[in-house]
Amino acid sequence: MTASTIACCAPIAREPLGETEAAELAVLLKAVADPVRLRLLSMIGSHAGGEACVCDLTDAFDLTAPTISHHLKVLRTAGLIDSERRGTWVYYWIVPETVNRLGALFAPLAEPAAI
Repeated sequence: MTASTIACCAPIAREPLGETEAAELAVLLKAVADPVRLRLLSMIGSHAGGEACVCDLTDAFDLTAPTISHHLKVLRTAGLIDSERRGTWVYYWIVPETVNRLGALFAPLAEPAAI
């Protein structure tokens, strides 16, 4: 393989992160760095109608309701999801602006270029 056939990777960021932005993004990454929370986020984001009742989420896990509530609170505190109580149940939905910040962090800016 010659140097002319090796693809170069595109940068994943327009510029280095500043201290404040890095700290904010670290909170988001920490919130999704747990398998249960990552699954909850994906379940909420892919649920029909764009929101999910907590009653739809708890059955998917072999965990207690308080444990699921804790994980949902971490996601809510990080700003990745929001919620509203409707009668007995709480409904959750994705906060697109916050989730998009995570996606933008890892989205390549351009196609790889051949060297």
